[in-house]
Amino acid sequence: MSRFAHFVAIDWSGAAGERHKGIALAHCTTGDAAPALVRPGHRWSRQEVLDWLLHHLPSDSLVGMDLGQSLPFADCGAFFPGWDASPADARALWAMVDTLCADEPHLGVNGFVDATEPSRHFRRHGGRCGDRFPAGRGRLRVTERAQEAMGCKPYSNFNLVGAAQVGKSSLSGMRVLHRLGGQIAVWPIDPLPPQGSVVCEIYTTIAAMAAGRPASRSKIRDGASLDHALATLGSAPFGHAGAIDDHQSDALITAAWLRTVAHMPALWHPAALTPEIARTEGWTFGAT
Repeated sequence: MSRFAHFVAIDWSGAAGERHKGIALAHCTTGDAAPALVRPGHRWSRQEVLDWLLHHLPSDSLVGMDLGQSLPFADCGAFFPGWDASPADARALWAMVDTLCADEPHLGVNGFVDATEPSRHFRRHGGRCGDRFPAGRGRLRVTERAQEAMGCKPYSNFNLVGAAQVGKSSLSGMRVLHRLGGQIAVWPIDPLPPQGSVVCEIYTTIAAMAAGRPASRSKIRDGASLDHALATLGSAPFGHAGAIDDHQSDALITAAWLRTVAHMPALWHPAALTPEIARTEGWTFGAT
């Protein structure tokens, strides 16, 4: 049995502006009741999500956030090799991102990706590719290599270009993780505590695969397919007729999946997760 009483999944967005269709929160409790959307119909801002986590999160919650906790480190021995000020670990990276973007509204991150040294490592819009962004797909974390082995197609957090890029959403998420201020444990950067709430990184494709979807067709956009996926996870139906936003369905499926797998020790102790990787790169819950 899981020690958690509540399961929350957050589909995240790093898009410009204040409020985003791409942010969705879903919540469920133990048992098999269908997950529910948090504040359905509301268009969330990133700051509102942070405030909800700090002030409204139910106790003993497992919270999955669909973003990268950190940047690649293990492959080069540094986030930004060749830069003396490169942060030593994930928490120092979060602090740097938040500091360089302190005056930017809506938890934006342009101040970081446009800074002289960090910008050398990112592929940015307008054909701007830093001289330290390698040829091809870019650098990946160890957990992203594990995702590849599962059949997923992760993208480098140093890539800020294209519909599937995850770089800006991950960087804006790092500002949120930093501003949690240690009030909620962030696994595996923090060890899994014996009680209390925990935030972890999720990749919604992993949850969709567990719900019977192939990685190439992980997005669900109709209520019937959503209910079929939830049933595979042992959940009662959400009961939505017709089209549904895939950000909402991602969150709903992932909340139900977290409830199903949170008690599994193997997911908290993947073979490739060393203390050094936990401290620097973090990990995606469910990547094995």
